[in-house]
Amino acid sequence: MKTRKFLSLILAPLFAFGLAACNVDQTEEGEMPDVDVEGGQVPEYDVDAADVDVGTDTQTVVTPDVDVQNEGEGEAADGDASE
Repeated sequence: MKTRKFLSLILAPLFAFGLAACNVDQTEEGEMPDVDVEGGQVPEYDVDAADVDVGTDTQTVVTPDVDVQNEGEGEAADGDASE
């Protein structure tokens, strides 16, 4: 699988460079084809949606108060650049 990715990474820029080196001139005008469209039918679906109750009740979330204290003064913690 790695070989395939490697080859695509090498061949894609080479192919793009090859296309960029080409000179393309339009020799004839194109035209859209004639298309006849007749009536059709849209598919029908039966959907049972879930019942959702939306209210205005608010809830309070209590978060704990956390105090962090250093164990020693003058000691540098791991990853701390201060002395």
